[in-house]
Amino acid sequence: MPYDVITRADRGYRYLPSVFQYSAGIQALDGFIIRRINFARWMPMVEGFDYISAFLTSRSLPLTAFVACELRSQLPFSPDGFKAFNTIYADVLRKWGIFEGDNNPIARSNVCPEIDPPKESVFYSFSYIEPNDATTPRSHPSFVISGGAETISGPEKPEDRIVAYRDLSKDGMKRKVVRTFEEMSDRLASLGLTWSDTTAVQAYTVFDLYPHFLPIVAAGGGARNGLTWYPCRPPVRDVDFEMDCRGLETQTLVTP
Repeated sequence: MPYDVITRADRGYRYLPSVFQYSAGIQALDGFIIRRINFARWMPMVEGFDYISAFLTSRSLPLTAFVACELRSQLPFSPDGFKAFNTIYADVLRKWGIFEGDNNPIARSNVCPEIDPPKESVFYSFSYIEPNDATTPRSHPSFVISGGAETISGPEKPEDRIVAYRDLSKDGMKRKVVRTFEEMSDRLASLGLTWSDTTAVQAYTVFDLYPHFLPIVAAGGGARNGLTWYPCRPPVRDVDFEMDCRGLETQTLVTP
């Protein structure tokens, strides 16, 4: 199902409104570019927000230039725990003037490493937007699609909302991968993009993706540049598969 698109010409981007804690995806408008910063040392969220604020200020950019992030958490949350976590996160974005009413433009992924997880929620990376240098025009769409999983909108009960609920059989995992891949495809299409525009595609699961990689992900165009499989769980209990993707020209590794 296609998403609505909200354009913020004053900030240089357009985005797909979704739930209050993040958008479904964000894309730079002509004349702007999104750049990604990857932390060599994961940063606790409070410290990470301080770093991002100082980083943007050092580049003479407003706090509203913060457009995307990737988080890592210790364990999957209960639905109520995830809501409480997101409320704290969203409060910072509201103070930064990023929210538009109940709409949050920020793209986000938040997953839980199965091996050596952090002791608290941390920043793995963040992305920001800035005007593009006119002497080196952008040659590629610049965007970040948020993490999406095998869920459907509407139902409140987990067993009705999660596709193949607690079904880890080969067929159950297939249904989860199909649903998630369809969701990613819808988000890309809503921004006028296709899988061929991606420069990186990620999958997050601790269960067997291999039987479904070639016939679903690769055959659908999602592995044009390969796929990075992280041994992580999605952030909410009983959700078993997640994907995200992006199309970015530049990424920088920093060691704060």
